[in-house]
Amino acid sequence: MSKSLFAASMLALTVAVAPACATKKFVRTEVGNVNTKVDTVATSLEQTQERTRQNETRIGAVDAKAEAAGKSAEAANTAAANAKTAADAAAARADAVGGRVDTVSAEVAATRKLIYEVTLSEDQGNFKFGQTSLPDEAKGRLDQMVSQLKGEQKNVFIEIEGHTDNVGSAELNERLGMERAEAVKRYLYEQHQVPLHKINVISYGEAKPVTDNKTRDNRAQNRRVVIRILS
Repeated sequence: MSKSLFAASMLALTVAVAPACATKKFVRTEVGNVNTKVDTVATSLEQTQERTRQNETRIGAVDAKAEAAGKSAEAANTAAANAKTAADAAAARADAVGGRVDTVSAEVAATRKLIYEVTLSEDQGNFKFGQTSLPDEAKGRLDQMVSQLKGEQKNVFIEIEGHTDNVGSAELNERLGMERAEAVKRYLYEQHQVPLHKINVISYGEAKPVTDNKTRDNRAQNRRVVIRILS
């Protein structure tokens, strides 16, 4: 009877201990798995933090470059504004000087006597529509005029007027007339050394036609340069 009771006790103890051992092993296994996952997450977090730090560094560098570029652009705008201001001031001074010279030349011309005049117009084979360059025919007539002046040996003053037809805007025609007059002035100075202070140029644009602008031939007559020789 005692032996049977002992055997039964041992069997019960074995059955009780076995599950306990199995449970501890399972727990250790699960804890190990959790630790592994925690380590993995920690490593991933560190990598993410490192990438974030690198990105922040790059963003900082880009911001610095953008700020430097902005300062350079601001400096360039300031320099451009200063240059424009200086150019405007220079242009104003040049206009003032040019205005005084033109006024003096006009006053001189007003006190002189007209000797004769030469007209260079398209209908005579000279200035073409919209053109300012001197054709050979115009140069030839200017050469003849200068030869005559040298032969007479007179102290003369030359007034050059630029005229156009009415095609285009008034502003355009005034500029075109001035460019034609300036072309004549430049030729007289460069080819015949006529002193610049003895030459005055003015543009009337379309304001003083010699005839109406209704036909092509009439418009050709109005596109002209008139050179007045004054004593």
